[in-house]
Amino acid sequence: MLTKRIIPCLDIKNGRTVKGINFINLRDAGDPVELAKQYAKLGADELVFLDISATIEGRKTMHDMVLKVAEHVNIPFTVGGGISSIEDVDDLLHCGADKVSINSSAIKRPELINELSNKFGSQCIVVAIDAKQIENEWFVHLAGGTIPTEIKLFDWAKEVEKRGAGELLFTSMNNDGTKLGFANEALSKLSEIVNIPIIASGGAGTVQHFIDTFTKGKADAALAASVFHFGDINILELKKELKENRIEVRLL
Repeated sequence: MLTKRIIPCLDIKNGRTVKGINFINLRDAGDPVELAKQYAKLGADELVFLDISATIEGRKTMHDMVLKVAEHVNIPFTVGGGISSIEDVDDLLHCGADKVSINSSAIKRPELINELSNKFGSQCIVVAIDAKQIENEWFVHLAGGTIPTEIKLFDWAKEVEKRGAGELLFTSMNNDGTKLGFANEALSKLSEIVNIPIIASGGAGTVQHFIDTFTKGKADAALAASVFHFGDINILELKKELKENRIEVRLL
């Protein structure tokens, strides 16, 4: 049985880690390099580094930050934000990233997924999907959740897999930052319609929420930010509790 993964997410804006609720009201959560070092020591399985304002501001991900973070961690490291070409991915992989995450650029030009997967291999291409449930239907959003589309979550997930994505990072905008639990019903449906790993994101607040997303949501990995950044949940203790609940995880 494959082990379930715990992934802290570092949302970066102006060189600092930030966290909000429902994608707004951001507050400072610390230095990304220090947080990355801390999480690697505590037993995080991977890290995700998202330059959350890169797409909105029309610029590329900050390479110097990627270099610094990669220097201090020995676990897989995914980078996203403002990535829209083979050259962008090539640069980030050379800076030390193990994977890249694309979102808005993939929606605007879906063939980008094919191009990146063919060039670098699907194993390092993560497609992030920010979706909001509106009247019982999940709709994909662009640019850090600021621009709604008419694209439906499950249709897009199936297309993303066909085009060569190696992994899906699904964030429920309804649950994001609420600490009320992950969108397990949507996650469970995603796991039924695609055959690539799914990372659950948005809503972590308690250890039970992680247990639920692995059992009820059938997620392959769980990503969280504020509960780790502000000390609500210790990754090492979380993994011990998951193990006690017969969920396979990697322990230090």
